[in-house]
Amino acid sequence: MDKFCIVKTINLFRSHKFSIPMTSAPSLAAYLSPIPLVAILRGIQTHECQAIVDVLYESGLRCIEIPLNSPDAIRSIEVLAKTMPADCLLGAGTVLTLGALNDVANAGGKLIVMPHCDPELITHSAASGLYSIPGVATVGEAFSALKHGANALKLFPADSVSPTALKNWRTVLPKETICLPVGGISPDNMNAYFQAGANGFGLGAALYQAGMSAEQVKHNAQRFIANLPHTRN
Repeated sequence: MDKFCIVKTINLFRSHKFSIPMTSAPSLAAYLSPIPLVAILRGIQTHECQAIVDVLYESGLRCIEIPLNSPDAIRSIEVLAKTMPADCLLGAGTVLTLGALNDVANAGGKLIVMPHCDPELITHSAASGLYSIPGVATVGEAFSALKHGANALKLFPADSVSPTALKNWRTVLPKETICLPVGGISPDNMNAYFQAGANGFGLGAALYQAGMSAEQVKHNAQRFIANLPHTRN
């Protein structure tokens, strides 16, 4: 994709708004449209989080995850929850306990991402009106997560659920299941997963690493966007 097309595409995403009323809770799929990417900002600090999230939002990303093992993560979520538009789904990753889940919710976060499949956290998220994305590595964990109300499945680590494995999962999972490979995702390996049935991705170190400037993060986001199937020439 040439530079003109990338700029044109990003401008389109900047103006994108949900067609459904924001007074009703949108589906997770709505937040992932048209950019099916979750930004994982591990290591981000409160003093820089606004600038980083602003460039991601301007680039079209609407799902922002701040892992709880980042410095003062709850404070960062609290700050962003007060400033970001309603069509930005903000929350936390590495959520391991009910106490941590409640801390995220009290800070204004609505997205709960886990590295594992914990039925208690999934059920509590659903009951609290939060969006949960538990980590799964087997089809059994996938069905357990869905049974308890997960909004999407985090295929983690992605190396453990290859495109071939995902293609096989797709023959038995409900058609509407959102599958998001996470871990080691780069602009170069997304297409194989899309072809196998992935709906999007969680982006970690290839998008953001602690200490990166907002301009570098913006550049990284543009590379991922340029390699989405519907933005290619």
